[in-house]
Amino acid sequence: MDARHEGPARLIVNLTALAANYRTLQSLSPAAETGAVVKADAYGLDAGHITRTLAHAGCRSFFTATPAEGAAVRAALNGTEARIFVLNGYWPHSARLYREAGLTPVINALDELAAFSAGGGGACGLHIDTGLNRLGLSEADAVSLLPGEGLLANCQLALVMSHLACADEPGREMNARQRTRFIAASARFGNATRSLANTGGVLLGPDYHFDLTRPGIGLYGVNPATEAPEPFTPVLHVDAPLLQVRAVKDGETVGYGARWQADGPRTIAIAGIGYADGLMRSARHGGFARLGEAAVPIVGAVSMDLTALDITGHEALAAKTARVQFYGADLGPVAGAAGTIGYELLTRLGGRLERRYEGGV
Repeated sequence: MDARHEGPARLIVNLTALAANYRTLQSLSPAAETGAVVKADAYGLDAGHITRTLAHAGCRSFFTATPAEGAAVRAALNGTEARIFVLNGYWPHSARLYREAGLTPVINALDELAAFSAGGGGACGLHIDTGLNRLGLSEADAVSLLPGEGLLANCQLALVMSHLACADEPGREMNARQRTRFIAASARFGNATRSLANTGGVLLGPDYHFDLTRPGIGLYGVNPATEAPEPFTPVLHVDAPLLQVRAVKDGETVGYGARWQADGPRTIAIAGIGYADGLMRSARHGGFARLGEAAVPIVGAVSMDLTALDITGHEALAAKTARVQFYGADLGPVAGAAGTIGYELLTRLGGRLERRYEGGV
């Protein structure tokens, strides 16, 4: 079989699995509304397909990083009523876009709040930093605000949120400390919707759920707490052709830099996928693909368009299938082998990959 007859490397996204993961997250936090983080083009999976599927599953609160992302999500919703929060705050030069797309900025600083109020105000969220020290109002700045007064006079608080630093490590005391700080800081804002939990926060249990959860990576099939049982269904895999199979003798090397050397006769398959498609070069340190059910290791340096795999012992299967799969249920382990996390692998998926969507609406 010639793998090229089936085309180049492709990203296959299972929208039915996505909807199932949304329902799983709902079941884990039944007392809270379950939102969805769809920033960075829904972690590289296409915000249009992802947003429409999640809206059909019942999601009505979406989170993006920028107003342009928010506007794209609004367009994808095609009239379905939903709240779209912009996590990176209010950008005055995009004021018209916020209004026209019905976006709700999540304010991160007092000067940002002043600019939003001066521009007419409206619905907004407040992000209070409780220890991550990234974005967010300091607790002292939050205490200086009173609903309906001062900088909040022109604002209707739709959300008060914070973000956990260690949610993927359930045993860390930092989680409880941030939760305590969030309760204290958010108490002055009355009935505003409260949100603390990302996917990891949902898995921490009901003490962290508050009114609205905002999972991201769990929707896409990845458990951020890598040592915990996997509650999610894989949503994607990358399918690539085997372009050539070659015999390598004992002592021969494979790839740039000749960094991998055969310790005996080996069979090496060359897959039509490389770092231009999002497969990290560092994946050679323990990374692997799947030939059927068999794990076949990456050998040598990942190059721009090609990756070598040791398929010794699986030659017949390679001849039959002529394609290999990356990621899927192996996304977490492959990310770990590359020295990174599943989030980065997803957002690196290259635009050259053909996208295919299965199931969904």
